[in-house]
Amino acid sequence: MIYQFDFRLFSQKFTHPIITNYGIWETRESIIIRLIDEDHNITWGEISPLSWFGSETITQAESFCIQLPKKITKDIILNIPDNLPSCQFAFESALQKFPDEIILNLAYSGLLPTGKKALSQLTNLYEKGYKTFKWKIAVNDINEELEILKTLVSQLPTAAKLRLDANGGLTYSQAKLWLEACDHYLDKVEFIEQPLGVDRFLEMQELSNNYYTAIALDESIANLKQIEHCVQQGWPGIFVIKPAIIGSPCKLRQFIKQHPIDVVFSSVFETNIGRNAALQLASEVYQNLPKHRAVGFGTHHFFQQEQNWLQMLWNN
Repeated sequence: MIYQFDFRLFSQKFTHPIITNYGIWETRESIIIRLIDEDHNITWGEISPLSWFGSETITQAESFCIQLPKKITKDIILNIPDNLPSCQFAFESALQKFPDEIILNLAYSGLLPTGKKALSQLTNLYEKGYKTFKWKIAVNDINEELEILKTLVSQLPTAAKLRLDANGGLTYSQAKLWLEACDHYLDKVEFIEQPLGVDRFLEMQELSNNYYTAIALDESIANLKQIEHCVQQGWPGIFVIKPAIIGSPCKLRQFIKQHPIDVVFSSVFETNIGRNAALQLASEVYQNLPKHRAVGFGTHHFFQQEQNWLQMLWNN
């Protein structure tokens, strides 16, 4: 099969900047790819890199797309190198045809704003149907954040869960303080995500063994090779997987089938193109897993996307 290939750069501003341990993120840049097969069927893919997680940069992804011929084959797609994981995901996803709106039986985790703003948004997101919430920590003073945690937990609706994401921004002693606090709220706090940096895997294993609160890896498993390494090292906790930067969805699907790990699929703030591909993959993988945790795709409220944005993008 030969495909006509084309692509467009796309950017959209967040309604509110994303504030994490890495700094302030104001605009999401991605590349939308289009494939047209010999029967004139059109499929789409989305390259949404997250370079500070270890994926390629948007510039590297664009350079790769520029050097491709206007007509490509499946073999070209399946031989995209591993140092372009976001490209791998986008092109392999585009080989499949997904409906515009995929309705899946998945629960979603809603992303709260950082700091005290999380308190005012909790009720709003709960009223939209979310029962799981994610809150970024290691952004402000630790004592202030621990006080906000107490209030957040007290305001959580019955049966709701809270996830804390440090993006690797805690010291070892700070991580112990957070885990000690969360051990008092085991019925409310689902897990702490990536408390330490990616070079401190053994320390996170030690923390996981010493506290009741679950720990999830995120930055430490940004690609499939890293997931394989952590599984081989006997990681006992949760794996937060961002499909859009993980690499080949086919290889990921096969790996989890062989190694039924405790997994959470999570967003990198894609458009509905990348989102649908990621959620389709999550739905397929979850069918073979005993535990179905809420997926981290509750991010719609961070964009004000125009309804016909894709058509307008291609007409420009």
